[in-house]
Amino acid sequence: MSVAPGPSAFDRAAITRSWRRRHTLTSSLLTVFTWLVALLACVPLFSVLYMLVVKGGARLSLAVFTELPPVAFEPGGGFGNAIVGTGVMVGIAALLAVPAGILIAVYLAEFGRASRIARIARFCIKTLTGMPSILAGVFAYAAVVLVTGGYSAPAGGVALALLMLPTVVLTAEESLRMVPQPMREAAYGIGCTPTQAVLRVVLPTAAPGALTGIMLAVARASGETAPLLFTALFSDYWINQLGTIELMEPTASLAVLIYNYSGMPFENQIELAWAASLVLVILVMLANGAGRLLGRNRTGH
Repeated sequence: MSVAPGPSAFDRAAITRSWRRRHTLTSSLLTVFTWLVALLACVPLFSVLYMLVVKGGARLSLAVFTELPPVAFEPGGGFGNAIVGTGVMVGIAALLAVPAGILIAVYLAEFGRASRIARIARFCIKTLTGMPSILAGVFAYAAVVLVTGGYSAPAGGVALALLMLPTVVLTAEESLRMVPQPMREAAYGIGCTPTQAVLRVVLPTAAPGALTGIMLAVARASGETAPLLFTALFSDYWINQLGTIELMEPTASLAVLIYNYSGMPFENQIELAWAASLVLVILVMLANGAGRLLGRNRTGH
């Protein structure tokens, strides 16, 4: 009894790649072109990182993290006050943007998903995403600086919070939407109210995704310069003087220090600008890496 040959030999012959076929050649050329474009796009990034490591790394020492900025012709110095000021203003921005962003996201994803208010809110949030950062500084200048009568860390925090808010809202809303509906139904089935279901089931499940958005928002806010020029300005002193924290005074930041020192004719200040740039890039990369890690843990790959 003869057995008909299986289709395996025919299938292998049919799917064998032939360079004579036009679609195979086109696919290979497009793949090579894509890799070349990707490598070309990485050239500016790695060249900037190389310059920062070479020029900024040579100046890094314990002194730059603990000392104040030097006067024009004086050697040495550091930018410890700028690191502290950046952390304080980003912390203020996070305190303002994160709770507000999570609450807005919960309303958009859980309670008012299809309402008119939700549609208007989504439009406003997406508009804020593309808003130039300098406009956030102008708003904070009018709303805080003119009202309080001076540049301050809270004014800078308000400006940075406006830039952080869209990222926090959009990522948190998407994370809440990805929570499986059966989890909500199970919570309702055991007697939870909608508020209890959100607080005890939905939010804990969506927390890794929301944290990813928060870390990405922090990374963006840490590198902003224009809003701080209108709100916090700069200072050559520590934010904590004589044992008290002077929040309502001009506050130093890494981004503004780099902006100020990069255009000075003094070699010492230029070296400090390179070192501050390297520190700022490292901080931003750490925040981005933390966000990516949280997102990977959420998806499992």
